[in-house]
Amino acid sequence: MIGEARPPSALANARGRPTAARVSADVLLDAARRCVLASGLRRTTLAEIARTAKVSRMTLYRRFPDVRSVLSALMTREFGALLHQATVSGADAPTARARLVRSSVAAVRLLNADPLMRTVLDVDTALVVPYVLERLGGTQRLGEKFIVALLEAGHRDGSIRRASTAAQARSVLLVVQSFVLSLRPATADVAAEALLGELAHHLNAALRPL
Repeated sequence: MIGEARPPSALANARGRPTAARVSADVLLDAARRCVLASGLRRTTLAEIARTAKVSRMTLYRRFPDVRSVLSALMTREFGALLHQATVSGADAPTARARLVRSSVAAVRLLNADPLMRTVLDVDTALVVPYVLERLGGTQRLGEKFIVALLEAGHRDGSIRRASTAAQARSVLLVVQSFVLSLRPATADVAAEALLGELAHHLNAALRPL
């Protein structure tokens, strides 16, 4: 009938939704972050992320084939940003060894204060266990790259003892990782700053040239 309102067509609905080309990855990852903070990693779904981002599930599927790939990209982005902050905090140190020590301590502080990391450790602890007992994950490999760069700079400026870069980097990673995972329970009866001071002392002593 003339003048009667017609329901919007499926084509019109599709045109009204943001497409994968128009939605940035950061928008989707920001939505994933909100979902993880609200529900934890294990209970976050692609459907929930799509609803939070206000996009269709197909738009999300075109960028990320499954929830694991979204969460992996999210953790890489978040961890990379924190590592950059940690590196900047040590940038004005006079030697590469001092930069590595300062950045490592800063990374422990930042990761322990980060809401996303705290949610993973407090709510989804079981998901962390394989990356401690069985294999290294992408975020650990990313951290190791930052460590390697500073070690190589220290070998060049003479502030870090020359040894296998791979072995030194892995050792530093394991020490820093233990502080990240255990700082909260470890500070139940020992001051956090005292422990972090000991971390700085141990790293500095281990890396100082003989």
